[in-house]
Amino acid sequence: MFQAAKVANLSPELTASWVFSLSIGVGITGIWLSYKYKEPIITAWSTPGVAFLASALLFTSYNEAIGAYIMSAIGFVILGMTGMFDRLIKYIPPGIASGLLAGILLQFGIAAFGGAQVEPAFVILLFFTYIVIKRLVSRFAIVGILVVGLVYLILLNKVNFHGIGLDLALPVLTTPEFSIASVLGVALPLFIITLTGQYIPGMLILRRDGFKTSANPILTVTGLGSLMMAPFGSHAFNIAAISSAICTSPDAHKDKSKRYIAGIICGFMYIVVGIFGVTLVTLFLTLPPTFIATLAGLALLGTIGNSLSEALSNPDNRETALITFLATAANVTLLGVGGAFWGLVAGMLAHVVMNLGSFKKAVTT
Repeated sequence: MFQAAKVANLSPELTASWVFSLSIGVGITGIWLSYKYKEPIITAWSTPGVAFLASALLFTSYNEAIGAYIMSAIGFVILGMTGMFDRLIKYIPPGIASGLLAGILLQFGIAAFGGAQVEPAFVILLFFTYIVIKRLVSRFAIVGILVVGLVYLILLNKVNFHGIGLDLALPVLTTPEFSIASVLGVALPLFIITLTGQYIPGMLILRRDGFKTSANPILTVTGLGSLMMAPFGSHAFNIAAISSAICTSPDAHKDKSKRYIAGIICGFMYIVVGIFGVTLVTLFLTLPPTFIATLAGLALLGTIGNSLSEALSNPDNRETALITFLATAANVTLLGVGGAFWGLVAGMLAHVVMNLGSFKKAVTT
């Protein structure tokens, strides 16, 4: 986000407004959806969308970008109200959905150990702490390595927290401008990237863990939220993928009916991020990248393992699930669309060709 803001030459006030509008928006929508449907429906901002904007804002004025955000949000509202997306998700087999998730998360798992090339002692300490706490009190393993890692960094003077204060982020209203160039060059790609890179894997994660909420209200609520927050800099928010995988898993709560509490707590934490966005972002930029990568990777180990196990559990669809996993993990970007979409395309193409009769039957029913 900060890289994209730098490309667009945004002032600190506009950058803070971007952080504020996104965080407050996803916090409120996540709390509302999780409470209403009693499922851990985590909302987040479009990460692939930010990556796209890091280049798109080079050629688009900020006012036109705001107009494009509004048009993209309207598209999601329409998609949610028509119900087309929910019907599409039903055709994707569970094995392919699990393979897609495992492929998305694989890079995070690899990064958890890749930092050992740079700081081997630190990564070994975090890993050893993780397996010990996982053995003793499984649910607090990530909190444990967070605390141990911070203590290690402070004692060895590897991190400096001086100059970090409580700085409040405030919304700044920007007048939108609309043009055909911004609609075709920003709104449409942002819509497609967010749909394929966030909504599809996010909904498949919910389905994989046994949650049945329709995609229609999720698309509608997040689309309306994005529409309301767009004038303050919010490019798009949507159902989460990676953080959903944590909150929908048994590690959140052994009782599936209680996991919606994780969605509510996550929403409140996003609101805190919005209020103190500048401070928290500065804090995380102060921490070593190795620490963040190892923390994230270890947090997702269980989800990666469960996804691979479920993807390969059905002998009839094992190969198509494996194709989905490998194609997604390759993370090839074509036509501006990321690896999650192409992994899904590869897996579904293989599934249709190799199981043509059963797929036709599923479509007709």
